[in-house]
Amino acid sequence: MKIAVVIARVLLGLIFLIFGLNNFFHFFPANMPPGDGAVMAGLMFKHGWVTFHGVLYVIAAVLLLVGRYVPVGLTILGPILVNILLFHLTLMPGIGPGLFATVLELFLIWAYWPAFRGIFTAKMDV
Repeated sequence: MKIAVVIARVLLGLIFLIFGLNNFFHFFPANMPPGDGAVMAGLMFKHGWVTFHGVLYVIAAVLLLVGRYVPVGLTILGPILVNILLFHLTLMPGIGPGLFATVLELFLIWAYWPAFRGIFTAKMDV
């Protein structure tokens, strides 16, 4: 089980590190999506959302790869993965990579469940 957790953590970290750094160094060619996806992507580029997401990708990836603050990295990636899935479900076909990253995220949340347990308790002792 520990090996599976390390593989999932490193794989998810590498995915977001590579794509996060791509927002700054552009080593993958940028292809604009068709239709409304291009409009949304254009707005995100124009107003700096892509740069902000790139910074969050890199921060979360480093946290996952270092392995010390994995729950924090997973918390950062949670809303990002929801946005990736919604973008691909509504504006651009091709949900495969986002779904793969989401499965890795959910597996890691399950593996690190004790770190997230406090969020889901109904009563807090003060």
